Amino acid sequence: MKTLYDIAKVIRSKNAGPFSITLDVLFDDAQTYRKVKEANLINKPLIAKLYQIPEDSITELVYFDQAYGIKVTYDRKISSGTIGDRDVYGAQQHAPLMLLPVDDVVCG
Repeated sequence: MKTLYDIAKVIRSKNAGPFSITLDVLFDDAQTYRKVKEANLINKPLIAKLYQIPEDSITELVYFDQAYGIKVTYDRKISSGTIGDRDVYGAQQHAPLMLLPVDDVVCG
């Protein structure tokens, strides 16, 4: 079974200020990017499910055709650096996307 990790060049996360996290998914080629985009593989309901957040806390989900990339920004549950925050830089939040199955998209 292929996963998003297998087909993306970069999957990363980072702070988008102290109150938001940004997820980036970048592809090497237009064909793979187009297949993912046309299948609407990454969407608000999926992100809400993977990250156990309400859809309305997803403030941005954009497909950037020129960069073969997808950007998702969502509100943090706890602001960066606050007591209880376990990822001050937001650098480990991309993990749930890595194992996303993509067989139907890539092989279909």
